[in-house]
Amino acid sequence: MRRAAIAVILSVLVAGCAKPDPPAAAEPVVSSTFNATDVAWLQLLIPMTEQALALLGSAPQRTSNAQVIQLAATMNGEHTAQLTQLRELLRRAGVPETDIHDGHDLPGIVTPDDLLIVNKTTGATFDRLFAEHVSDYLRQSVLVAKGEQTSGADRETKAFAVTMAKARTDELAELTKNGWL
Repeated sequence: MRRAAIAVILSVLVAGCAKPDPPAAAEPVVSSTFNATDVAWLQLLIPMTEQALALLGSAPQRTSNAQVIQLAATMNGEHTAQLTQLRELLRRAGVPETDIHDGHDLPGIVTPDDLLIVNKTTGATFDRLFAEHVSDYLRQSVLVAKGEQTSGADRETKAFAVTMAKARTDELAELTKNGWL
């Protein structure tokens, strides 16, 4: 009986002296105002926007259509600013920026293969593919922004989703007005 008591006391002492396991590096500390929807939305929109910016930036070299060039330049500026805001929100959430969707062919993402094809075209063919990819990106952005507005928790992120969805809906209307859709 005495040996059992000594064994229990020793195991408690050893356990108390042991260093605690460090937190797993893969587990980010998420700010308490953010939920999984907020984080997932940010992690999706960042690579979506980055890939769209690559397409937008290619317009001046691929077309002589002044309307396409102007729309691409305007969108490039606006979406670059949106990307900065998306990254700031993700940083505030305490989540490292990693492209968890790398290699995925998701709706609305201009894939590297899409860019290879589009960047081999010029003129009217480029304009058509440009409008097709940009409209897919804008539609999907608006759709997932609605999900963030409905299911997100962080007020600032939800408000940004509203603002972004409005801006991208307006850009879709511009594509329609110009007869590209």
